[in-house]
Amino acid sequence: AAAVSIISNTILIVLKIAAAAITGSIALLTEAAHSSIDLIASVVAFFGVRKADQPADEDHPYGHQKVENLAAAIEGMLILVGAGVIVYESVRRLSVGAEVHSLGIGIGVIAFSVAANLVVSTYLYRRARATDSPALEGDAAHLRVDAFTSAGVLAGLVLVEVTGIEALDPVTALVVAVAIVVSGIRILTRSSRDLVDEALPADELDALRDAIERHGAPEVAGFHKLRARRAGSRRHVDLHVQFRAGTTLGRAHDISHELQGAIRARLRGAEVLIHLEPEESGEAAKRPLS
Repeated sequence: AAAVSIISNTILIVLKIAAAAITGSIALLTEAAHSSIDLIASVVAFFGVRKADQPADEDHPYGHQKVENLAAAIEGMLILVGAGVIVYESVRRLSVGAEVHSLGIGIGVIAFSVAANLVVSTYLYRRARATDSPALEGDAAHLRVDAFTSAGVLAGLVLVEVTGIEALDPVTALVVAVAIVVSGIRILTRSSRDLVDEALPADELDALRDAIERHGAPEVAGFHKLRARRAGSRRHVDLHVQFRAGTTLGRAHDISHELQGAIRARLRGAEVLIHLEPEESGEAAKRPLS
């Protein structure tokens, strides 16, 4: 999926640079810079997803899933860098004056860019949902923002062509920069939460508790110390389960495997670690089971 993004971004970069050179439009030039950042982000996502899929090894016993979160964070930072470049060049053009010409070519290129990015981002969003991949989701969000900003540039170029007010070109680029900053901050914030092991969202934690309580094994007295975090597309869950007096170790082991299966059925890609405890372990269960 990431390879499709790389190919589409490469084609769009060439077209936008050529159109910017012909028209002299700063909005088109910033779009070319934005697509260049998209290309870098797509490459990061491509290698991030491949690395995250590698199995755990001696140096990485918990796997490589966080590489996806790191890739998404890098994408977010690249988006913000791109926005800074656009702001600088737009302000400079407003100060020294803007001059554009042959806008018909630029309008055609940007219209094609809008359509291409919408198609590719929709495909990536579907793949991200199917694989629960943060890197692909970040790449899809990146391209979707690019589609919307390209639509803004398209509107700006049409206005310049109709009104003849060339200052609208750098003004349009500044508006694009604002949208890019918002997207970059959103991606960076979400990926950073996973990198620092923030707890899963409340609805996923509720699903965990519900799965445990619905299991209903009579030998289980309760559970506590439930913790859950996310790394890439995988969730890591650990908890202490208390068993009633007389439960054999073998039976407790079997129930633990059943609970792991129930949790994985509710949370795809969950790695579940259960610590077995007797009911009278000295710490009362926070979630007693009747």
